[in-house]
Amino acid sequence: MTHTIGVDIGTTGTKTILLDTSAGIVAQAGREATLHSPLPGAAEADPAQWHANVVDSIREVLRASGIDADDVVAIAVSGMVPAVLPLDASGRPLRRALLQNDARATAEVRRLAAALAGVDLVALTGSALTQQSVAPTTAWLREHEPHVYERTAHWVGSYDWVLTALGAEVHVEQNWALESGLFTIDGALADPVLAAAGLDAATLPAVHRPGSVVGTLSAAAADATGLRAGTALVVGGADHVLSAYAAGVNSPGDALVKLGGAGDILVASDTQVVDERLYLDAHPVPGHWLPNGCMATSGSLIRWFQSLVGGTDLLALDAEAAVAAPAEVLCLPYFLGEKSPLHDPDLRGTFAGLHLGHTRADVYRSVLEAIAFGFRHHVDVFAEIGIPPSRVMITNGGSKSTLWKQIHADVLGLEMRPVRGHPGASLGAAVIAAIGVGALDDWSDAARFVALDPPVTPDPDRRAVYDDAYATWRQLGDAVAPISHTLARRTPEGKEVPQ
Repeated sequence: MTHTIGVDIGTTGTKTILLDTSAGIVAQAGREATLHSPLPGAAEADPAQWHANVVDSIREVLRASGIDADDVVAIAVSGMVPAVLPLDASGRPLRRALLQNDARATAEVRRLAAALAGVDLVALTGSALTQQSVAPTTAWLREHEPHVYERTAHWVGSYDWVLTALGAEVHVEQNWALESGLFTIDGALADPVLAAAGLDAATLPAVHRPGSVVGTLSAAAADATGLRAGTALVVGGADHVLSAYAAGVNSPGDALVKLGGAGDILVASDTQVVDERLYLDAHPVPGHWLPNGCMATSGSLIRWFQSLVGGTDLLALDAEAAVAAPAEVLCLPYFLGEKSPLHDPDLRGTFAGLHLGHTRADVYRSVLEAIAFGFRHHVDVFAEIGIPPSRVMITNGGSKSTLWKQIHADVLGLEMRPVRGHPGASLGAAVIAAIGVGALDDWSDAARFVALDPPVTPDPDRRAVYDDAYATWRQLGDAVAPISHTLARRTPEGKEVPQ
């Protein structure tokens, strides 16, 4: 038997699986993570907690499975992208990581956009300059934390650093590079962007594709995890990309709706498609692409609402909302600004249409519907650029909600195929670890570990209601945007924002 380990560094937690390459998953473990928001719009995570979570969860899967450490041949790591972690010359983090939904560098986005006005960034890098781009984040650090910026020897992402902490060379993965906006679509340095940001090219590590072996497990990491020193360390990839890969998104038109802390939608393409409203990622399979969108909130908005109403169980909230009328209240889900397709960090969340007869069920249902409307906005964009989704899988924590799956089917007008027991990106990472060391022969082997539940089909009557509501929702977004911008300018910087 040959085994690999796949780890996913997520916004709300770390997930680790142990994969038997002939039989499937034999053990899995998870650890919660803390989201820090020291300023309005800020989103940070502690790399020390990532490391502790990885060590603890690897020990747990070994203990639970009874597998001998010598049977584990490789480890690969996935994670959120493009988180930004500055390292010193020894590879040690200089501060907490700034996550991909961090929205504090708004002034830097505007300044860099002005400086790069003559550059077609979408054609050059695959994405527009947005709050997710890395250059504005580094510029913010130079302005506000010069003591960190001046000591930074390397800029890396979440999963890249975890692999480095286990013994790999300092590196970044292909899709971190692509989504960072610091590299061209072909992987070369985007010199105009570096020049505008004042970034030293020497601080950007080597870029590697998923499946590349970049080192072996150090003796210290072996002692900590219980694994064998010398175990291969393999480049994994961006969480949404590997989650899509492990969910069976491989043929053109295959799509994944991923209901995590943020909301992702990816569509497989056999051609390179760029659009300023979307992000472009490389599919793990060489020569394939994954144009995609990422909304700043999804599950995080659900959890916020849950805390606001006293921590009521989500199943109880679902039961209440299931009997509420659809789209009586409209919600704009821009509680952390918005990433794609609007790329506007100064947007704010909104509830509209409330009256005194409404209950928390109506408001909660509007939150569920708001995320589905955001995905429909993306589906419209995909259709406009010639890659409409035709087969849609749905995964992650939110996909456990029967109501939310049905709302997505009704709003999108598409069958939703839940992936049964899908562990997400950790499975994709474990499969890629196996491919990297030759324990699996082909990229298509991932399909052996995927099972789909019966599809959730759209209800024609509710679909008609949602068609009308979606048009109004778009109008509401346009109308409220100027007010959001005014309010954003008034937001004072201050104490840590509760999560």
